[in-house]
Amino acid sequence: MNIRNPLIRRIVAGVSLALSSLTVFGSVDAALAVSYVPISGAGSSWSANAIDQWRRNVTQYGMRINYASTGSSDGRNQFKGGTVDYAVSEIPYGLIDNGRKDDLPTRGFAYMPIVAGGTAFMYNITSGGERIANLRLSGDVISKIFTGVITKWNDSAIAKDNPGLTLPDRTIVPVVRSDGSGSTAQFTLWMSKQYGSIWNAYCNKVGRNECGMTSNYPTISGMVAQPNSQGVSGYVAQKANEGTITYVEYSYALKTGFPVAKVLNKAGYYTEPTAQNVAVALLGAKINKTPGDNYLTQDLAGVYNNKDPRTYPLSSYSYMIVPTEAAGSFTADKGKTLAAFSNYFLCQGQNQADVLGYSPLPGNLVEAGLEQVKRIPGAEVADININSCDNPTLDKSYFTSAPMPSECDKLGASQCTDATGGAAGGSSGGTAATGGTTGGTTGTGLTGSSGVGMTGTMGTGPTVCDADTGVCSSVKALPIATEALGWSAMNWVITSVVFIIVLIIVVPPVLVTAAARKRR
Repeated sequence: MNIRNPLIRRIVAGVSLALSSLTVFGSVDAALAVSYVPISGAGSSWSANAIDQWRRNVTQYGMRINYASTGSSDGRNQFKGGTVDYAVSEIPYGLIDNGRKDDLPTRGFAYMPIVAGGTAFMYNITSGGERIANLRLSGDVISKIFTGVITKWNDSAIAKDNPGLTLPDRTIVPVVRSDGSGSTAQFTLWMSKQYGSIWNAYCNKVGRNECGMTSNYPTISGMVAQPNSQGVSGYVAQKANEGTITYVEYSYALKTGFPVAKVLNKAGYYTEPTAQNVAVALLGAKINKTPGDNYLTQDLAGVYNNKDPRTYPLSSYSYMIVPTEAAGSFTADKGKTLAAFSNYFLCQGQNQADVLGYSPLPGNLVEAGLEQVKRIPGAEVADININSCDNPTLDKSYFTSAPMPSECDKLGASQCTDATGGAAGGSSGGTAATGGTTGGTTGTGLTGSSGVGMTGTMGTGPTVCDADTGVCSSVKALPIATEALGWSAMNWVITSVVFIIVLIIVVPPVLVTAAARKRR
């Protein structure tokens, strides 16, 4: 095309240059794009709400992280058999459970902390037609409830913990896990260490001798067994199942809109498993190490006996079991994906732990975890650095700002009236079980939408349901970034496109008009 006007020729030349730049920048962005192969894992339902949210978060970066919350024991078995790339469990290998030893995998592996939280006691009881939402329980009472020693809600031992409540003359129905679970292991470990005489007497009664920590709860008449965390929490949340109580990760009580019991700690205060209470408690945890650094397992004696008034006694964390060698179907390409995902959830992902009903891992566990990530075949080690890790607990103010319990939470004649767990901030009575509102826009409760209040919105955030598992998480989405902050190649591409549009549509008519005026 022969363009005579020199101004128009310069415009066309500029557009051509911009188009060339767009091609170059598009090539740069394509070169910068990271490709990931899909990976699959299985295990803990205790940790599933956090994992499901995190794996949704990283899909925008091309990561496909599959996960089936089949229980800790199944996850360990699948990893051992090589049918999954990673597993999540609250239980390490080597546990002797009911006379059977859980042997180690033949391939190289390591444990890595993934998320912390509190094993909570979610319950469904009413008195005088109103839902009780501020129950308190001491450790020996909890142990006696789950071993059949205390069978009525108006038992004098429960009444002693709750001077402000009129408790119903109703049978207690403990709901336990029917599958091999980390929740059961964490709960029974606590009972065996803190209330050994009660737990051992129960184990002898059911023919298990001194069972100590077990992943399979031994049941008696009057108990109900359900699979997975979704199963036990969903059962308790049903309107027809009044009188029930279960042990489950705090996140599930938030999701179902139900309260949890405040548990008496060693400082003499009844506390709830909030994120900061769990984080403070875990300052008393010790990390067990063995040669080869396979084991980053937890010693929780210092957590159980932590005398900080803010401590929640049943605080712990979950492990991801990761390969340390490429073998079978696990390749370095899969390791690249697994390491990138691990680096994300140990750092940025921990910012969502609180709103999901968990607690961010303390700094010592994050640092230890990042060292394990480096051992995964295919890991891009240069990108793994504690100094660039965006984890809230790396700021000491996270712990110093944790609020002290109210004086009405102290062991004694008074009792706080505030609701707990998913019932906090909402209306009173039986609304949670009937789909009524149990949380305001700024509270931690949820708005139920069915007979058991299983779905809804937390705060002002959206409800997101996972297509693979059917699990819905009600969280406020937080911004995340896996690349270094700054002006990326894609930013240049977008800017170039806008610039070209402006040149083509706006500038030429203006210049043509100006040229015509000069000819006059």
